[in-house]
Amino acid sequence: MRTWLLLVGMVLAAVADPAPAFAQSPDDILAKRACDAVHAYVHYSIFDSVTAGARNGVVTLDGRVTSIEKKKQIAASVGRTPGVSRVNDQIQVLPESALDVELRRTIANAIYGHPTFWPYASMVRPPIHIVVEHGAVRLTGTVASDAEHRLAYALAQVPRASRVTNDLRVK
Repeated sequence: MRTWLLLVGMVLAAVADPAPAFAQSPDDILAKRACDAVHAYVHYSIFDSVTAGARNGVVTLDGRVTSIEKKKQIAASVGRTPGVSRVNDQIQVLPESALDVELRRTIANAIYGHPTFWPYASMVRPPIHIVVEHGAVRLTGTVASDAEHRLAYALAQVPRASRVTNDLRVK
């Protein structure tokens, strides 16, 4: 009886105070807040792709955007995020090019116009980003399956695209 009570007590103690198996570090939490600030920027679009990392209160922004104004405003917004002591802005501005603009629109129409991606197209912040620089295409963001990953890549293979890099992540 005593052994049984001891065993029950140990199990209850373990359940009452479980070790945090998936605890996030302060840097992870800050990086998530910075990403939220980037995505909350009203002019952030499917043609921009910015990532954020944090270390000891310093947030590093990396990626590409379509205008210098976006670069400045995103960095300023992240800088106002609680816990950010400094922003290391490594965002690059994509060059203005008629070919790149045309490729962005063509690929966006191909991907988001496909019935598989209609649910994404109706989202406030569609998850597939199309970054075009000097005719080179890079897909970033997330999709729900390997099939969507492959389909988005196939749909991005349009004339005049010099190459397509598929950096989409599967959730």
